[in-house]
Amino acid sequence: MDVDSIVAGFRDHTLAKVDWTHEAHLAVCWAALQTMTVAAAIDDLRAAIRAYNTAVGTPNTETSGYHETLTRYYVGAVAHARSATESGTLAGVLAHPACGRRAPFGHWSRERLMTPAARLAWLPPDLAPLPFALPES
Repeated sequence: MDVDSIVAGFRDHTLAKVDWTHEAHLAVCWAALQTMTVAAAIDDLRAAIRAYNTAVGTPNTETSGYHETLTRYYVGAVAHARSATESGTLAGVLAHPACGRRAPFGHWSRERLMTPAARLAWLPPDLAPLPFALPES
């Protein structure tokens, strides 16, 4: 994975939609956290993901595109994994259980996480607490 190319393509909206994978999301988040606090990264990625989605034709609605609860979760998970892995490498983050594709379902029921309410605003977990703290929105 060429992180610099993924981040640049995401930021300038030239990253192909098919390349905007779970791993690419984590790489962009990891890169943002190199220079930003968790709160700043959440704010930055909230706007950047919405803009990227619009540029590649993905509508940001209550059923599509940007998902606030998942974005906040993964920014926190990546920050947590960076501090828990040796030297905070991207490889360590990608391998960390909190950053897995299905990891949020250990904290939220599918019924809660896949709602328009969770997409549009932060919804706290309904199954288990997070293993890290998140800043207030």
